Amino acid sequence: MHKWLLPDAIDDLLPDEAIVVERLRRVLLDHFGGAGYRLVRPPLVEHLESLLTGSGRDLELQTFKVVDPMSGHLLGVRADITPQVARIDAHLLNETGPTRLCYAGSVLRTSSGGPGATREVMQVGAELFGEPGIEADREVITLLASALCAAGVQQVHLDLGHVGIYRALAAGAGLAGNGESEDVFDALRLKDRPAVTALTSRLPRAWGDAMVALTTLYGPAAEVLAAARRTLPDIPAVANALATLEDLAASAAAQVHEIHVDLGDLRGYHYHNGVIFSSYVTGSPTPVGNGGRYDGIGRAFGRSRPATGFTLYLRQLTGLIGGT
Repeated sequence: MHKWLLPDAIDDLLPDEAIVVERLRRVLLDHFGGAGYRLVRPPLVEHLESLLTGSGRDLELQTFKVVDPMSGHLLGVRADITPQVARIDAHLLNETGPTRLCYAGSVLRTSSGGPGATREVMQVGAELFGEPGIEADREVITLLASALCAAGVQQVHLDLGHVGIYRALAAGAGLAGNGESEDVFDALRLKDRPAVTALTSRLPRAWGDAMVALTTLYGPAAEVLAAARRTLPDIPAVANALATLEDLAASAAAQVHEIHVDLGDLRGYHYHNGVIFSSYVTGSPTPVGNGGRYDGIGRAFGRSRPATGFTLYLRQLTGLIGGT
């Protein structure tokens, strides 16, 4: 009954859980620090236009807005920390060469991720700026896997995707940038094959068949990548994306229990522009971490930089390692 004073989907951390969450936060930040990632602590609130600039605009519906009584300006309570770290890299540090940063803190969202989920999400993560090549993607995926191992998580399942494949197919089919594209996008996110079939029926057959195929191209990495090469158009953007996924799957194989590829995963489509990945653990129906490449996020702050990174969810991890 301790929740009766609190808003919906907001709760307290009582002593037993709070101490485990704090210990896990320290373990993860120490692990990131040992890998060369420096700690930053962005503020809980910022001017709304700063929080929602550039790729952060996708967070608008999740962001609480308040008026600052000191200035009268509209402020936002952060719903994600990654755009803030990108601002720090682009606008404040302004370093040449790669920049590695990590963070930990709570974010507040206007809606929860599902039944029983909290709207105050405790995040810890790492971001790598200034490295455009696949070596950076390998590095952050390796760091994700090793961080989960350091946290005591067993049998990590890694899901890989690449939003560039859908972008290439949509452009080739002439769907990019129109309303019809949004309908196809929504159906693909739901893996609604009949809807995708109907929506793409007027496209040239090769492109329509490829869109429909995305609803089925998920499962063990080797099988999905082989099927994709047989099914999808042989164009450079698709071939390069598949080669990248194959490389990353091979490099991560020794660190995780199982690797799947989902070419219809469009999570963060308006935010990410390349490889995306999620980590799952037995006993959790939702990811314990998400990440991917989001090049150019700093452009709105005056400095466009290649970027990739990931976020882990502290309370979710705490429950899985037996802390509560």
